[in-house]
Amino acid sequence: MEHSFPLIGEAFPELEVQTTHGRKSLPGDYKGRWFVLFSHPADFTPVCTTEFVAFAKRADQFAKLDCDLIGLSIDQVFSHIKWIQWINEKLEVKIPFPVIADDTGLVAQKLGMIHPGKGTNTVRAVFIVDPTGIVRLVLYYPQEIGRNMDEVLRAVRALQVADKNDVALPAGWPENELIGDRVIIPPPADEKSAETRLSEHEGFDWWFCHKKL
Repeated sequence: MEHSFPLIGEAFPELEVQTTHGRKSLPGDYKGRWFVLFSHPADFTPVCTTEFVAFAKRADQFAKLDCDLIGLSIDQVFSHIKWIQWINEKLEVKIPFPVIADDTGLVAQKLGMIHPGKGTNTVRAVFIVDPTGIVRLVLYYPQEIGRNMDEVLRAVRALQVADKNDVALPAGWPENELIGDRVIIPPPADEKSAETRLSEHEGFDWWFCHKKL
C-alpha cells in the first residue's frame, strides 16, 4: 500500500538512500546500533529548521546511548547542503547527522510518510529502530507542529532500560507522579505468584508492583 508503514515490532524495510554523508544502506549500515530516522516536509522551512537545531544540540546525548540520528526531506542533496550551511552560518549550529535526499518521494511512500490531504509533503515522522533493525517506536506529527526532541531522547533511553531489565516504564519516566524514577515489574504469570507478589515487592496491588533499578 502506498500509505503503509512499518509497524512496531516489524523489521525496518531495507533501503538504499543518498544522503549528505554519501550513500547509506538502511538498516544494514547501522547494525548493532540504535538509530532515529526523522522526516521533514521540506528544506528551508522555519519549523524544520528549529527541529534540526534541536536534534543537533542533543546529538551527543543520543551518541552516548549508541544511537545515530538520520534526517530526511523531500529535496535534493544540494538543497540539503545549502540548508545545513545556512544553519551553520546564521545560527552557528553544526548539523552532524546525515540527511536523506528523497526528491522522488520513494522513501517517504515506503515508510508511509505521505498522508492523504497533505499533498506531496511528508508528515513529521519519527522511527526509533533497535540494533537488530526492528522498529520499536513510531511517532507522527502534522506539518504545523514541531516535535519534542527531549521526548524522543527519553523514549530511546526508556526502551534500552526496558530491554536490559525486563521491566516497563511509567508515564513521564523517570519523573512519574506516582513512583518517581522507579520501574514497573511485569505482572505475575499465575495465581500462586500473584498471592506472594506484595510480600516480595513494593506496590499498590499484586498487578502493580515496582522497584528501584
